[in-house]
Amino acid sequence: MTATLVGLADIQAAAERIRGLIVRTPLVPLPAGGLDPAMAVKCEHLQPMGAFKMRGACNFLALLTPESRAAGVITYSSGNHGQAVALAAQRLGLPSVIVMPETAPRVKVDGVRRYGGEVIFAGTTSIDRKVRAEAEAAARGLTIVPPFDHPWIIAGAGTCGLEILEQCPDVTTVYVPVSGGGLLAGVATAIKALKPGVRTIGVEPSGAPKITASRAAGHPVRLEKTASIADGLLALQPGTLTFAHIQAFVDDIVTVEEEEIVEAMRWLHTNGNIVAEPSGAASVAAVLKSGAAGPRTVAVISGGNVSPEDHARYVGR
Repeated sequence: MTATLVGLADIQAAAERIRGLIVRTPLVPLPAGGLDPAMAVKCEHLQPMGAFKMRGACNFLALLTPESRAAGVITYSSGNHGQAVALAAQRLGLPSVIVMPETAPRVKVDGVRRYGGEVIFAGTTSIDRKVRAEAEAAARGLTIVPPFDHPWIIAGAGTCGLEILEQCPDVTTVYVPVSGGGLLAGVATAIKALKPGVRTIGVEPSGAPKITASRAAGHPVRLEKTASIADGLLALQPGTLTFAHIQAFVDDIVTVEEEEIVEAMRWLHTNGNIVAEPSGAASVAAVLKSGAAGPRTVAVISGGNVSPEDHARYVGR
């Protein structure tokens, strides 16, 4: 069965729906020693909970029935999606439960609790978290908020793409970090609908190349394991729906090495006083690696939830 893809109208409707719940993040040109910008960065780390995930979470929760809202929501997340659901739920007056890996960074666990979310730990993989979330949802009557593979999540994430085109009308290339594929799917869908000539490129760590493997196979592929300092990009496989969007609208997928991610974090700190988590800096790493940087190239900084100690350790290497 062919997947029904999210359309431009869905993304535009999401933009109106979540207005006031999310931040219209700035697009900042960054110089690198000279006057001309090396690239522009879309600062999704400035969302209220520090990552783009706020867009999809707000759109999903806003579309729930009053009955579902009253019962509450649950999700499974390595960190940023969980924080987004917890904060969106808090703002809309819903109870929330977040199933997180036992290895989740403390800064992200603390974030969920700060926003009123109940934390449950389950294993170390997305499958562990998903199974526990499904069991809790069934037992407690909660609605599951998928981390990426849902049209409402994709449409919410796609609002980032609308903003990029409005803020940089002459953009030629957009680099987007990719894990399960929600952000990349949404951004690419918006961009191709409005400006088909703009290239959209997904970026993943070399230790977690699920999109690269899936593109080579022509269908979603599940990796046996993933490993990277970019803890937000460690999904073992893309979603069925997100992958359909990626196949339809994404021009290329590239990988970056661990040290390239660290160098990008250092570059952002030096040239823009920007604190990005490793996952968020992956797009910048790809631009720096490409040798094709310029003022019409945009890199999405997807998140900035990294502890001061870890950031100092990476940047000070």
